[in-house]
Amino acid sequence: MHKLIPIFLLVFLLGNVTLSAQEKVGDLVIIQDTIKGKELNALAPAKAAFYSAILPGLGQAYNKKYWKIPIVYGGMGAGIYYYSWNNTKYRQFRDEYKKRLNGTSNPLDPLYGNLDNARLISGQRFYQRNRDISAIVAVAFYVLNIVDANIDAHFSQFNVNDRLSLGPRIYQNEFNYKQNVGLTLNYQF
Repeated sequence: MHKLIPIFLLVFLLGNVTLSAQEKVGDLVIIQDTIKGKELNALAPAKAAFYSAILPGLGQAYNKKYWKIPIVYGGMGAGIYYYSWNNTKYRQFRDEYKKRLNGTSNPLDPLYGNLDNARLISGQRFYQRNRDISAIVAVAFYVLNIVDANIDAHFSQFNVNDRLSLGPRIYQNEFNYKQNVGLTLNYQF
């Protein structure tokens, strides 16, 4: 425990370095106004969500989170691709089943000739379910794109200043006089 005290002191001293709002020019010290914060744009989250609703990924570009754009298009593209593929397979099974009911199917067909009607119905249900899940995935990525742009714009305006600090603290226990290590959360009004 005594070996850790210098490490925690070093972390405490380096972790609580504060920047003051002063500039030193020669022998003069110029104090800047630290009370006035930056102006917040209350419509920025709504604007980011609107941009993402119009064109997916545009809200992420508005928030300057460019690395999220490929994720948005990758998720939506995968959902649309699998929707199209499952829809094609569903229609093939459905068309073959309709031909069987009409009596116009080819029994020597290499793909569907050896399948009975129950398997054709099962194939239709399988691909129809996967098609619907793929559509839900594509729509979910679209909605998540809008929600992400809105939340990210809200977090970019979140006020983080020096009045709130978290730092390590070493204090002595009053009962056994051993040193304890902890974290302190300070908020100055």
